[in-house]
Amino acid sequence: MSRSTTGSEGGRPFDDEAVLLVGHGSRREKSNEQVRELAVALEERLGVPVDAGFLELAEPAIPEAIAGLAGAVSEITVVPLSLFAASHVKNDVPLAVQQARAEHDGLTVNNGANLGIHPAIVDLLDDRAAAIEAELGVDRTAEDVIAVVCARGSSDPDANGDVHKLARLLDEGRDFARVEASFIGVTEPVLEDTLHSVAKHRPDAVVVIPYMLGDGVLTQRIRDRADEFDDEYPYVDAAAGDPLGTDSRLLDVLGDRWQEARSGSVEMSCDTCKYKVELDGYEEDVGGARAMLRALTHQETHADREDVADDPHTHDAPEKHVAVCTNQTCAADGAPAVLERLRQAVRDSEECDARVTRSSCLGRCGEGPMVAVYPDGVWYGDTDEDDADRIVSSHLDRDRIVSDLVDQTL
Repeated sequence: MSRSTTGSEGGRPFDDEAVLLVGHGSRREKSNEQVRELAVALEERLGVPVDAGFLELAEPAIPEAIAGLAGAVSEITVVPLSLFAASHVKNDVPLAVQQARAEHDGLTVNNGANLGIHPAIVDLLDDRAAAIEAELGVDRTAEDVIAVVCARGSSDPDANGDVHKLARLLDEGRDFARVEASFIGVTEPVLEDTLHSVAKHRPDAVVVIPYMLGDGVLTQRIRDRADEFDDEYPYVDAAAGDPLGTDSRLLDVLGDRWQEARSGSVEMSCDTCKYKVELDGYEEDVGGARAMLRALTHQETHADREDVADDPHTHDAPEKHVAVCTNQTCAADGAPAVLERLRQAVRDSEECDARVTRSSCLGRCGEGPMVAVYPDGVWYGDTDEDDADRIVSSHLDRDRIVSDLVDQTL
């Protein structure tokens, strides 16, 4: 599916645009280097400059990466190197794109889709399964082989649903006895339970395919679970294989996502997005303001921990996060002064553990300056500098809401 894209399109030379490939970021430099390797390979494939950026834990961050490209090109397409459309793709990347558009006049910034469901990925999973079968010495055309696609797991049901769709697509037209979707954490079914369940079918072999990009802590956990299962069920041969890595088929997918974004044909899963429609059990997540505040909080408070072995993705966040809308209307009403007074009051306080940051529009134009306190979900409206002192001394210091300032609660 490779394509040549050197030259120009519609009179615009390709060297006037660039791609920013956005990885999650990791404490393991090997994982970050994988993103950079894919960026180099994608640049060779597309014939346009491709840089790597990261959401967290690695540098450069998205704003710095865009700023580094902005002086050389007039158009940048941001493509997330993410398997599914969960909170990073739905919140954090669009927020960074929105901020870049506001900060760089004359620069076109396109927001691309995640890797998602793609025929090249299904083929890649099939090859990963075949490699495990070769290692175990089994033949799915002659023996009962069950495949288990094991993903990270998400709090977003739409992302989890895509794992089940991938498993189904892998099952279609192939000779597996069955293909199951499973997760290493966060949601169910967890891998251990899935393996015990498929053992009841008494297959000849179980191949576990880690649906991960990198060979990190979670991939090793998948291998460990498969090895434990293999020891516990001597009548079943079982093993886990390699993650997706830097396979060239990922470039096919990334190239398609680039073309979609630059042509304005990106498709997102809005009909099943928990931030846009009410899904049973996730009703409290509906609403753009909630999603934006969640993205701001995640972006500003993610930090390293030393104990990476126990949890590869942990957060050392302050107790409170305060977001102050500094968009045009709120700014005209004095939001910058409120922001600075809040920051000063927090610095002066010996009681509160809070971080105060700017936010873009919170959707309450004309009722500001707006101040949102998270995780409490309390929004204060029509605030001034004196109100900032009250918010700190009462809400942040003593956890007492300033009731006469409350605009709404989420």
